[in-house]
Amino acid sequence: MSAAAIPVIAVDGPSGVGKGLVTRWLAERLGYHRLDSGALYRILALAGHRRGIDLHDGDALARLAPALKIRFVGATEDDEAILVDGEDWTHDVRKESTGALASLIAAQPAVRAALLQRQRDFREAPGLVADGRDMGTIVFPDAALKIFMDASPDERAQRRLKQLRAKGIEATLAPLREEIRARDERDRNRPIAPLRPADGAQVVDTTGLPPVEVLAIIESLLQRSAIV
Repeated sequence: MSAAAIPVIAVDGPSGVGKGLVTRWLAERLGYHRLDSGALYRILALAGHRRGIDLHDGDALARLAPALKIRFVGATEDDEAILVDGEDWTHDVRKESTGALASLIAAQPAVRAALLQRQRDFREAPGLVADGRDMGTIVFPDAALKIFMDASPDERAQRRLKQLRAKGIEATLAPLREEIRARDERDRNRPIAPLRPADGAQVVDTTGLPPVEVLAIIESLLQRSAIV
């Protein structure tokens, strides 16, 4: 089967809207592979930081990207493990500070070019569910189903605080809210692949919705698509 014939579901949106929940559920529901594209940017940013690379030096980061051996292990958030060069980086990759570094490097054309093909290589039979910010606009513009998830900044900060504390990561609400606001501004206004709904994307606002209702909406969109 050619890559173009392998179906992709692209799920885009800012942090804290429930993309992880939805993409894990879709991957299990359909038996598809899953790509967490944001984790790739987090890994590269963290690796560059640990190696003393200037994170404004896109060319240096682009040279580093192909050398990293990355594995995603686990089907749920609870048993997730992110292995980089054989080491478990899960805890540090998921920190809010790492997310801020990822947003910084994601605005650089050389970095985006270096990671583009790596993301597309995740497209394998029987299909792929891709989680990110430009999955439907740039990485997989031919996706069979495009979903853009959103929620209010205040609710996203509350959700992120709960997630971090559940993982034993110390955090407080005010700094989280400011980090989300700043990251949104960078992501939506960057000249390369800005965060926005793809053409034809189904927009799902999860503000005030419990997970079961969000998944019911996603199931409805799936049933109306040509995938099932």
